[in-house]
Amino acid sequence: MTGQFTKVCRVDDIPAGATKVVEVEGYTILLARMDDAVFALENMCTHDGGLLGNAAIVDGQIECPRHGARFDIKTGEATQLPAVAELDTYEVKIENGDVYVAVDK
Repeated sequence: MTGQFTKVCRVDDIPAGATKVVEVEGYTILLARMDDAVFALENMCTHDGGLLGNAAIVDGQIECPRHGARFDIKTGEATQLPAVAELDTYEVKIENGDVYVAVDK
């Protein structure tokens, strides 16, 4: 079940190939932009609980700035050690250049 969509920013607020942190209904969400697509993931590394914050996007993966763990930008799957558990992901829609994110409650 999908939660209600909340407008969080404009697509242009996230440079292509970069990330942005937003808050949605009490959740801290990491937005990642690849080309014209935006993905929303949990903003906490599953390896040690550190915030991903301004994580780099490397080959379609979010890279934790602390220890180099990587996660698939689309699915949240852990793709590189030291992380083994996936990140939560959230549904995103884009309408008229606005980015909306839905969180499940």
